[in-house]
Amino acid sequence: MHFLGVNVWAVLVCALVTMVAGFLWYSPVLFANPWMVLMGYDPNDKARIAEMQKSAGPSYAMSLVASILSAIVLGKIIEVAKVDSALYGMEIGLAIWLGIVTTVQLTNALFSRQPFKLYLINTGYQAVCYLAMGAILGGWR
Repeated sequence: MHFLGVNVWAVLVCALVTMVAGFLWYSPVLFANPWMVLMGYDPNDKARIAEMQKSAGPSYAMSLVASILSAIVLGKIIEVAKVDSALYGMEIGLAIWLGIVTTVQLTNALFSRQPFKLYLINTGYQAVCYLAMGAILGGWR
């Protein structure tokens, strides 16, 4: 099943993968504590964490929509570029991440005076997502 030349099932798998990657990336297993400190939250404030978790539903929903949109656009770029393998799809995902995502996030980090470590954590997550989406969309044509 295709929409605008993009495999709909691959898009849905991409959205699922980016959500799972985000849950892991921003979990205590990986970067939750440094991310929270860099964002100005106390990782030991259990009440504040519980409050944040309780109100996270709309953010997760919008994040899912954003992931679907990103996968559709990347899928269209991959389709137009006649990508025919997961590795080539990863190359396109890396190029989009490096040329667009990192530059937009860097500009935002500079003007909002974010710590560079926070930029690296957030942009690292996006790198994982774009590489995974490129592999899925490039390999699942």
